Amino acid sequence: MNLENVPEEESLDPADWQLMRGLGHRMIDDIMTYLETVRTRPVWQPIPEKIKAYFKQPLPVEPQGTEQAYQDFLDYVLPHPMGNIHPRFWGWVIGTGTPLGMLAEMLAAGMNPNVGGADHVANYVEAQVLDWCKEMLGYPAESSGLLVSGGSMANLVGLTVARNSKAEFDLRTHGVHAAPRKMTLYGSQETHSSVQKAIELLGLGSNAFRQIPVNSDFKIDISGLETAILEDRQEGYQPICIIGNAGTVNTGAIDDLDRLADICQREGLWFHVDGAFGALAVLSSELRPLLVGMERADSLAFDLHKWMYMPYEVGCALVRQEEDHRRTFSLTPDYLTHSDRGLAGGSIWFSDYGVQLSRGFRALKVWMSMKEHGAQKYGRLIQQNVDQARYLASQVDDMSELQLLAPVPLNIVCFRFVADNLDDESLNDLNKELLIDLHESGVAAPSYTVIDGKYALRVAITNHRSKREDFEVLVREVIRLGRKLLHSG
Repeated sequence: MNLENVPEEESLDPADWQLMRGLGHRMIDDIMTYLETVRTRPVWQPIPEKIKAYFKQPLPVEPQGTEQAYQDFLDYVLPHPMGNIHPRFWGWVIGTGTPLGMLAEMLAAGMNPNVGGADHVANYVEAQVLDWCKEMLGYPAESSGLLVSGGSMANLVGLTVARNSKAEFDLRTHGVHAAPRKMTLYGSQETHSSVQKAIELLGLGSNAFRQIPVNSDFKIDISGLETAILEDRQEGYQPICIIGNAGTVNTGAIDDLDRLADICQREGLWFHVDGAFGALAVLSSELRPLLVGMERADSLAFDLHKWMYMPYEVGCALVRQEEDHRRTFSLTPDYLTHSDRGLAGGSIWFSDYGVQLSRGFRALKVWMSMKEHGAQKYGRLIQQNVDQARYLASQVDDMSELQLLAPVPLNIVCFRFVADNLDDESLNDLNKELLIDLHESGVAAPSYTVIDGKYALRVAITNHRSKREDFEVLVREVIRLGRKLLHSG
């Protein structure tokens, strides 16, 4: 073979490893300073149009180099974050991240394994993390589990196993259209939208999800649930699953999980618990009694990037019966045949338990963070956030210009600015504008919801950097902005 005209072979490794090493050290120093000084910056600020325009540039065809790539990150990306690493970010339910978690992500990317299967150490790390999750949540050691992108995917995994396990036929072969009876599932009106999405993706249709009214504490109405199941059976439907909420996204309400488990046992239904953030309240001895019955779930979904403060993204799905879990997802063609020896050996193949064959090393940041802090400290931080929510609620109650709109069982506080001369519609408009002004001021970033027709400022505290003084700042600023809006008409 004539090699004279063969082009020189290339790689994406640096031509000068020392220069790359130096850049890496600068990156770590810069981002550590960025984290250390987070309180000195606004929580959020609008992105200037010139910055947005920068991201309309065409595809880079020729190299721009590592220095230019990093400088563009410093100039155009880093100054305009979502803000969730800031102590006064309380929007939606979004965690904060930690310095070691960030470094663990770098290490995981450096190893760059595919954690779908085969005999390599990343699988064993994930298996241990799953065992720790079971232990934390009081779940059986022999149960199955999978780390996923977040609560939405965890709900999809759990409900897929529920559908397939409760189907009266071979659903994987024949599909949902072959069902002899229409399957129905039940949860409260406060159930997260990811559950409805999952039901739709499973081919059952949103009409299959019976959204049961809630009581004054925003918990599922047990009597209404039992009536709905009975009526569906009488009309020829096949009830298959009840979804219990361990911390609803609007108010943090926790359904009576023990009673729901009793109903599922009596009616032969699958019991799925969406514990996206609230499930981890079991780490606090004071909060643990609120979640009695969760450990009886057939499947359980929760996030580690919310109330365990891990960097995005990592959630978890646990399934009580390993066989049900594996039978739902396992598909092993010739090119994925498991071996007794060699790289294709090993007993851990996570591709048999979920949708993904290509899976990142999510477990490393969890594994290292758990070793860094220990479960008890996470429990203390979760309790600290709940105590902060109670403190904020007391501050709201003490202010005549503020109104609490829902109970505060966990870490979510819903309130609004009020004025005697305004009706609810006008107050809704005022509080919507107030929230935008609050965001644009950079002082704090709660989110919003609607409670009984009233627009609420919603503070969801899954932030290990927040202090009581931050909530005092929030209350003062809400009152200041509310008064300003009133005076401006």
